[in-house]
Amino acid sequence: MLDLRVNDAAHQVDAPPEMPLVWVLRDLIGLRGTKFGCGIGACGACIVHLDGQAVRACITTAAEAHGKAITTIEGLAGAHGDHSLQRAWKQVNAPQCGYCQPGQLMQAAALLAQTPKPTDEQITSAMAGNICRCGAYQRIKAAIKIAAGEAE
Repeated sequence: MLDLRVNDAAHQVDAPPEMPLVWVLRDLIGLRGTKFGCGIGACGACIVHLDGQAVRACITTAAEAHGKAITTIEGLAGAHGDHSLQRAWKQVNAPQCGYCQPGQLMQAAALLAQTPKPTDEQITSAMAGNICRCGAYQRIKAAIKIAAGEAE
């Protein structure tokens, strides 16, 4: 049994230690917001926070998450209802198909937690590992700037 703290709730899961965290979250805990994209950590669709750091849940094992605080897209806003990034995403209509957006939001949240007022270069660098097949990169960048209080 593994002890996981997901979105401030305790979970005991019976999972093989090598099981990817994305499957633990989706299949065993029932949180379907974290998406499976590539399975090799290249696309960013599965990003969650592990003890406050953005990690790719498709290459992070259940054992690596044992005893750590996990935040998924469902927990990003906490008790408030929506996060400043989620409001900004809506404001600029960032998503098209939406599949990559949970990972995009989680990566952006990690960036703003570490760098509350990022430059354009810092945003581009931090978000470079997140693939959006629809090409919504400019709207995503604009949303991050709005959430950081630097609306264009």
